Amino acid sequence: MINSDEWITHLTELRKRLIWVMLFFILTLAAGLYMSPKVLLYIKNRPAAADIAWNVFSLTDGMFIYMKCGFLVAVFFTVPLALYHVWAFVRPGLTDDEARKTFWFVPMAFVLFSVGVAFSFYVAFPMMVSFLSKMNKTVGAVETYGMDRYFSLMFSVVFPLALAFEMPAVVLFLTRLGILRPALLRKARKYVYLALAVVGSMISPPDFVSHLSVTIPLIMLFELSILVSRWYLHRKEMENPLIDPKGGTNHV
Repeated sequence: MINSDEWITHLTELRKRLIWVMLFFILTLAAGLYMSPKVLLYIKNRPAAADIAWNVFSLTDGMFIYMKCGFLVAVFFTVPLALYHVWAFVRPGLTDDEARKTFWFVPMAFVLFSVGVAFSFYVAFPMMVSFLSKMNKTVGAVETYGMDRYFSLMFSVVFPLALAFEMPAVVLFLTRLGILRPALLRKARKYVYLALAVVGSMISPPDFVSHLSVTIPLIMLFELSILVSRWYLHRKEMENPLIDPKGGTNHV
């Protein structure tokens, strides 16, 4: 049982780590606000937005997008440090072997998130913009886009896909905790495929090619998650033959 002195020690350490994260966030926020014009111009010059005029329908639209861009840059670069401090905070309760193995979840989660952002921004979102623009022209509509609405649509596509790319890291973490097993994942495969197809249809244009271009990577991520889970349990079984990869114990 934890006494009051230990609680105070833990809370003091947590406060120090939160302060470091907040200080880093403020610094990256300042850098993000400085970088916002260049980031916004880069997005504006991408093929998905090159032929689209960004209009503002309120005096504050430009300012809010400017601040939102700086905030998102700060969040993106603060996430790795925050994940590290979470790991460092629980590190005293782990063995050296557990600490060494769980530390890799920090860079793994960040790399997968970055890959998801890149895929959704450079592949999925341009396809959606192209499809929607063609649909508008088909019905003879005059395209007049608000800057705020454009970014809202972009974020609604980019971040769900980026979070979906965390699937292998989450499955590996749950496998380490003993919550998931490869057999369970394989058994639920057809239901997961259906769910991923629904998600893919929700965040992609309603044409067949775009739908497949989003759904197939999600399915590949799920299959990769099964392989990662199987690899971890196989290695664990090799290290300790008494452990059954299905979750039980092998009796000699």
